[in-house]
Amino acid sequence: MSTTRLVKMFEELVTIDSVSGNEAEIHDFLKKKFLSFGLDVNEDESMWTTGLGANNMIATLKGNNERKPLLFSAHTDTVTPGNGVQMIEENGILYSKGETILGADDKAGIAIMLEAIQRIKEEEIDTGDLEFVLSPGEEIGLIGSSALDMESIKADMGYVLDSGGSVGRVTIASPTLFMYEVSIIGKAAHAGLEPEKGISAVAILSDALKDIRIGRIDERTTANIGVIQGGEATNIVMDSLLVKGEVRAIDPAQADTLITEMIGAFETSASLHGGTVAIDIKKMATGFDVSDDEEVMQVLLAAGEELGYDIIRETSGGGSDANVFNANGKRVVNLSVGYEKIHTTEEYIPVEEMEKAVLLVIELAKHSPRRIEVQ
Repeated sequence: MSTTRLVKMFEELVTIDSVSGNEAEIHDFLKKKFLSFGLDVNEDESMWTTGLGANNMIATLKGNNERKPLLFSAHTDTVTPGNGVQMIEENGILYSKGETILGADDKAGIAIMLEAIQRIKEEEIDTGDLEFVLSPGEEIGLIGSSALDMESIKADMGYVLDSGGSVGRVTIASPTLFMYEVSIIGKAAHAGLEPEKGISAVAILSDALKDIRIGRIDERTTANIGVIQGGEATNIVMDSLLVKGEVRAIDPAQADTLITEMIGAFETSASLHGGTVAIDIKKMATGFDVSDDEEVMQVLLAAGEELGYDIIRETSGGGSDANVFNANGKRVVNLSVGYEKIHTTEEYIPVEEMEKAVLLVIELAKHSPRRIEVQ
């Protein structure tokens, strides 16, 4: 019965439109659902600054004060095409009808939360306080969680339910991500008659690239230049160029080093050629790296052993709300919940994987650590 209930809840969630910036309806639905389960629900007022459709929401299932609280997180927004989702089930696998995404990213995480809460209450399982954090705007830059006051969460550790692949996989590390734009300014001149009177933005870029590392720097670091725009005609010395790039590194110090090298390379080359550069750098995410000896992993490994799950540690090349929590002192890892081919109309999730994820959440709650008494 509970598996059928899980699928019905998932279907109800995916049929609520919640493309990024339009999360109001699903947050209203979830608030009512949490309250009906007897949880305490609190919302911040972040939507007034983020411009998103809803605030961050924290729903707390009260537990045993002798145990430490745990947080579980999922995001409520989806990518496009995400309106008008119609779910179908074939051989135990859930799909959309093919004209939209399914929205398992991350409504599977939410459905898993809701089912776990019901079973914990029905079976009267002993846990500490469980804080369920729902954030909007994840898909467009981790906006919701970035606006969340982390002091409003009592738990110091927990689990984000927002990664793909089979249950048992866990993202323990994710990179610091910088994105940058460089505007190179030279001087136009006729390329055939008097090129020496011009300052070529291409020449500035060419010399700068000699000192900028790109590609796979090491197993935990990548850098890329993905956009180069400029020029009007073949007979004009190019007087301006826009370059867009990124740096991703698990080690924040390595990310800083690559950004410093990039800045130095462009500024040195511009000065050499008599041009100028304007560099705009945005830090999109702060990296994290969680080791096995940390309590959040100890709890996961114990829960996995109890269930007979193989815990497979992974490093991500992208970001999630887990980056935000870790950057603000909450030690979290990102658990796989079973979805595949996200952000496409071929997205799917096996019901069996969702059920396994529910059992894992419950087992994690059972293993919430006891508080250390100070004598």
